Amino acid sequence: MKLTARPSPPLAGVVRAPGDKSISHRALIIGAMATGVTEIDGLLEGDDILATARAVEAFGATVERLGAGRWRVTGQGGFRQPAGVIDCGNAGTGVRLLMGAAAGYPITVTFDGDASLRKRPMGRVMDPLRDMGAGFDADRLPVVQTGGTLAALDHIQTVASAQVKSAILLAGVNATGVTSVIEPVRSRDHSERMLRAFGAEVAVEASGTGWQIRLQGGQALTGTAVDVPGDPSSAAFPLAAGLMVPGSTVTVEGVMLNPLRTGLFETWIEMGADLTISNRRLAGGEAVGDLTARHSSLTGVVVPPERAAAMIDEYPILAATAALAEGRTVMRGIGEMRVKESDRIALMAAGLAACGVTVEEEPEGFTVTGGPVRGGATVTTHGDHRIAMSHLVLGLAAAEPVTVDEPGMIATSFPGFVELMRGLGADIATTE
Repeated sequence: MKLTARPSPPLAGVVRAPGDKSISHRALIIGAMATGVTEIDGLLEGDDILATARAVEAFGATVERLGAGRWRVTGQGGFRQPAGVIDCGNAGTGVRLLMGAAAGYPITVTFDGDASLRKRPMGRVMDPLRDMGAGFDADRLPVVQTGGTLAALDHIQTVASAQVKSAILLAGVNATGVTSVIEPVRSRDHSERMLRAFGAEVAVEASGTGWQIRLQGGQALTGTAVDVPGDPSSAAFPLAAGLMVPGSTVTVEGVMLNPLRTGLFETWIEMGADLTISNRRLAGGEAVGDLTARHSSLTGVVVPPERAAAMIDEYPILAATAALAEGRTVMRGIGEMRVKESDRIALMAAGLAACGVTVEEEPEGFTVTGGPVRGGATVTTHGDHRIAMSHLVLGLAAAEPVTVDEPGMIATSFPGFVELMRGLGADIATTE
């Protein structure tokens, strides 16, 4: 099955973003590490999150689905020896955070995933966990991890990575001493916020030219209520369509506005986007708001490389947006994109070029020169959900239809994407 997006009439409507994927993973994992009941409202029910839910259940937590987005996790105060392999599917965040959490318990775990996840690098998480005392028999999945008594770690990150930082902090919960992570540029801080919500003391302070996060080991975690805000990475797709399709006005409600996740929105505004935020409020300890995007004439910009940590998952949809902007949009310092679910730089460059867009690819980035988009192509996605959704949005604003070849993986992060977009008036249909 393929999906094809055809040139669209003006889009209009108010929709709600699915729950944030990063927070959903953490709520399940920390809830399973804690003692007692954690009630989660707004959990993303995508394939990646469901894989993490099955994993924490295998580690001994009781996991119940109470209704749409409403879940209950009853933790036993730690992970127990699982009976079989922990299959994380396509969830890179899930497996890396689970490795960190499991490292502090005297258990032996086999982690595995799908063909895409088996190709993704795990060494940057395994290396600091090894330094703390965990054991691994390989550097890529499938891998057998041995946990147990851990020593605290002082870790200096050379590249801002929330996954590495979070894995270390989750291991640090059960380590002896104070675990410290210093990062040059602040990465998303959901783990720090959520650990505090579960009762841990986590210190965050400026340190030299970067930031230091410190966590005392041996702290008890207690179940709590988690209200999951809307995922800005998912909200980006209907909002981009609103900016790109003439005559459109699209509102997405309940979008998380954590300043470490809003790089794309800042970039769009710099490009001249008519993007407004209303009804600012707090949900689950995070700032949220309702975003409205109206069709806009955009101008290319140079995206500051230091902004990458705040929008690394959003560069594919930014590139699609840039294809319609006047002039050049330069995106550099984003080599991390090459080791995501796919080589996203290469696939976006190839897909845009197939649609008639001028793209210059570099080792650590690419430049898109905008203008009218021809479309009329079938785009290779290698099963990457963000590559697929970005090109489908592009197809709504192109002169000719755009088809994506493997759309099934969209369900990993945005179940209901096609239905939501159709509800706004988008012409996206299944094709052979």
